[in-house]
Amino acid sequence: MKKMLLHTCCAPCSTTTIERLSKDYDLTILYYNPNIYPEEEYLKRKNEQIRYLGILNSRGQNIKMIDCDYNQNEFFDAAKGLEDEPEGGKRCAVCFALRLDFVAKKAKELGYDIFATSLTISPHKNAKLINEIGMNISKKYGVEYLVSDFKEQDGYKRSIEICKENCIYRQRYCGCKYSIWFETEH
Repeated sequence: MKKMLLHTCCAPCSTTTIERLSKDYDLTILYYNPNIYPEEEYLKRKNEQIRYLGILNSRGQNIKMIDCDYNQNEFFDAAKGLEDEPEGGKRCAVCFALRLDFVAKKAKELGYDIFATSLTISPHKNAKLINEIGMNISKKYGVEYLVSDFKEQDGYKRSIEICKENCIYRQRYCGCKYSIWFETEH
């Protein structure tokens, strides 16, 4: 079984993703999300991810997690000049690249065979763009990237079901300071 380093942005997005991938891969979750704002929200999402993994592991799974330090300045530096971009625009592409680059680099350093992200489960995210970024970064580090669109085959719907079954907190915005208004108002 290949060892996969799976980037997750939150417990809801990880649900279906883990359900599908754990059958074929030895999974380790990498929680790296410097984009999440404010810090209280970051901690709430991280703790919910930890709680959900605890539920899965209590049911016989063996999913590990690497928890990265929270450094919001990494995101603000990367997104500088893109603050007024629309949701789904250039700022999001930079954010995807920031996180996927970090995951690929860690996968290479730690000897993982492949890396992936749960980001493609969201109906608000451009899976094609995420996969293009992932493939380019894969070449940079020489680590295989799993092309995916986890929202396919009712993946997003299944994530909602799993969240209800496990009382998982579902946030109302992507995560960054600039997405709060967009997703809570639309």
